[in-house]
Amino acid sequence: MPSTSIHIAVLDDETEITLLLANYLQVHGFRVSQRHSGRALLDLMRQDPAAVVLLDLGLPGEDGITIARQVRERWQCGLVIVTGRGDAVDKVVGLEIGADDYVTKPFDLRELLARIRAVLRRIAAPAAAPVVAVVDAASAPDAPPTMLRFSGWTLDIAARRLRAAQGDEVPLTTGEFDLLRVMAENTGRVLSRDFLLERTRGRDGGPFDRTIDVQIGRLRRKLGDDPNQPRIVKSVRGAGYLFVPAVVSA
Repeated sequence: MPSTSIHIAVLDDETEITLLLANYLQVHGFRVSQRHSGRALLDLMRQDPAAVVLLDLGLPGEDGITIARQVRERWQCGLVIVTGRGDAVDKVVGLEIGADDYVTKPFDLRELLARIRAVLRRIAAPAAAPVVAVVDAASAPDAPPTMLRFSGWTLDIAARRLRAAQGDEVPLTTGEFDLLRVMAENTGRVLSRDFLLERTRGRDGGPFDRTIDVQIGRLRRKLGDDPNQPRIVKSVRGAGYLFVPAVVSA
């Protein structure tokens, strides 16, 4: 996808890091804003929202997790944590607050660029997946579905929104929406973590494959699905996850 004029905000207390990222990303056609405090980043987002925020957690005198949570709650942007904190607990917390990706320092600039582009692709136009669903007879056979309905819920593909039976919208992060869509489009199939990671994040599983487990936990809470007796997303020991409800596409 064209990257010209796409705005990326970089938050890091180390000027050398923000300058390095700004120079590299500008060469690849992005518009980059450098900030060195959480307050400065939030001010920037209010005035000139970025499509993707690269955020360091290790900010002196500030709680990087709190800043990341504020960004996620207030703006529908890509959020990539770029930090020296590589502990598994930090990664899980980062995912819990809705980060789209988590990159530890030192990092390869080419890999980071690829991950940024992957986040932008998911925001702009998630890859279509084959639909395994109970198809509404009124739908055109070859037309891609715009709505997926299950257990009283409606997943609006075009608007990227989830609505409850009463019509209330339940906000989803980019990763949560993509994961729910892939599972709903493959209802009745046991889907491995590697499959889900590849379909939603464009890469195979590995040391970071708890991404899917964390996002499943968040989705269950938002769908009101009891993790001890799930009715919508069941865990299949040693295999992955199973999306249970019948899905009607329209």
